[in-house]
Amino acid sequence: MLRRLLLSSVMAILLIPGSGCILNQYSADPMVRMEEMMIDSENLRQIHDEWRRFWMNDQPSHLTPYRVHGGVGPAASSP
Repeated sequence: MLRRLLLSSVMAILLIPGSGCILNQYSADPMVRMEEMMIDSENLRQIHDEWRRFWMNDQPSHLTPYRVHGGVGPAASSP
């Protein structure tokens, strides 16, 4: 009895991790699944930009030897 219990518990431990999740994250329909995966991918791409903006890594460094005026276009010159 103990041997059978031990064997069944070992088999359960070996087989359960490879079975996947109980609830699927994506739909079974290939077209819907592709749309869901593309939305997730786009969200992950935008997280990177938001994270850099939060930590202000997307701004020019103040330690650079080059002068950056901070405008969008080239500096306006007076005639």
